[in-house]
Amino acid sequence: MKIKMGFKSDQEYFAVNESGNRIEIDMLAAENKKAMSPMQLLLSGVVSCAAVDLVAMVKKRRKTLLAFSGEIDGTRREEYPKKFTDIHVKYTFTSPDLQEEEAEKLVNLAVEKYCSVAATINESTKITHSLEILRP
Repeated sequence: MKIKMGFKSDQEYFAVNESGNRIEIDMLAAENKKAMSPMQLLLSGVVSCAAVDLVAMVKKRRKTLLAFSGEIDGTRREEYPKKFTDIHVKYTFTSPDLQEEEAEKLVNLAVEKYCSVAATINESTKITHSLEILRP
């Protein structure tokens, strides 16, 4: 896996993967923000990486998934390096037949076992998770 990074300005960059897909990155103040910061991209990686496995596992169990979303919150240290100390992931399922106990087991597997991004940072960062099931 290889990513190339390019410079646009002191606080604006871009990254391109081997397939030519490009993302914008910036460290601009909130009021001027045009793209995600590197730390926001890391959180995006955790929530989406686990989601891919999670959806696959739900489908494999032949459960109906009408909608699915996730959100993630990270708490960072005040001192440098300002790494994440705690991350909480929450997934929301809309399903008529997915049961709470089954969903909890699947979220545990997705976040704690299968997500490569979470596994990369989990030794130094506490990662917790929760879920909600909405019934149509």
